[in-house]
Amino acid sequence: MNSRYEVIWSQYKKNDKSKKDKKKPVDTRTRHALKQDKFAKATASSFDWVSDHRSTVLRWTVSVVAALALCIGALVYWNMRTAAADSALGAAMDTYGEPLAMPGAPPQTGIYATASERSKAAHDQFAAVAQKYGWLPEGAKARYFIAVTDQELGHSAAAETELNQVAGAWNWGSRDLSNLAKLALAGIYHQTGRDAQAIAIYNELAAKPSETVSANVAQLDLADLYAATGKQSQARLLWAKVKDADKDGAAGMIATQKLAGK
Repeated sequence: MNSRYEVIWSQYKKNDKSKKDKKKPVDTRTRHALKQDKFAKATASSFDWVSDHRSTVLRWTVSVVAALALCIGALVYWNMRTAAADSALGAAMDTYGEPLAMPGAPPQTGIYATASERSKAAHDQFAAVAQKYGWLPEGAKARYFIAVTDQELGHSAAAETELNQVAGAWNWGSRDLSNLAKLALAGIYHQTGRDAQAIAIYNELAAKPSETVSANVAQLDLADLYAATGKQSQARLLWAKVKDADKDGAAGMIATQKLAGK
């Protein structure tokens, strides 16, 4: 009996396997055909949409290409103008830093006899940079040096006007240039008897320092103002504060010398 069932069971499994083997190729072909049909339908649908909206697609393509070309052109133009502005500002800075002729030396080309002559030549170059590249960072820096050279030439009113504009400008989101202008402006206020305004600026700079004007520098200048106006106790408090804050730095050394009366 057991052997009979074994034979029947064996035959059943053999027949079942044969059915499955016959079914698999058909199922595989069917699934493959369905996938191809879906892909063909999707492709046809996309093609029909593009055909129906050909003018729209063309306009969008042209717009994208034009925008990309415009961006690339603007970037190239920006880089070219920035390089030219940087070169012009560098030339002006070279003039501003030229050494002066030795006393009694004969005149030489490119050598300035006095600081005023050098400042005047640099001022003209800075003015040209500011006029041509005023919308670039280099143009903003040139305006600051216009004010500096104006002050050196004795044109305090012009320097003050220029410094106020630089101090209040956006300056590409950086406080570095603005703080330099404010520091110079505070100096003019002190020289022209407007100490209250100068003190307000020094305190502002100490509260919001930058890489170009540290809190210690602002406090040293404020201490000098106090000392010059007979407020020695306030000056010494600031010197002591800077000395403690910058023990190993240049500002700390200056404060130490001031406290020692040197």
